[in-house]
Amino acid sequence: YPGTGEYNKLFKEGIYSCAGCGTPLYKSATKFDSGCGWPAFFDGIPGAINRTITCAACGGHLGHVFKGEGFPTPTDERHCVNSVSLKFASGNATL
Repeated sequence: YPGTGEYNKLFKEGIYSCAGCGTPLYKSATKFDSGCGWPAFFDGIPGAINRTITCAACGGHLGHVFKGEGFPTPTDERHCVNSVSLKFASGNATL
């Protein structure tokens, strides 16, 4: 249910990875509060996700991409990702 996911309100520095295979997907610097009740990101790590937002490494479904909603992000995209499809590692978000 929206708003109940483990990572919805988490804004620590770190990396969000695929829960299925461990592939790094998103840097915490691209996460923002969209108010949708799901973790939202404006961009993925290059090559890590497909545009339907599945993990490029294992094909695991992550969520959906919404474009043109007017969020003040560099890409005007919202990657709406389910917390159960992610794992978070706190710390330096450099890859």
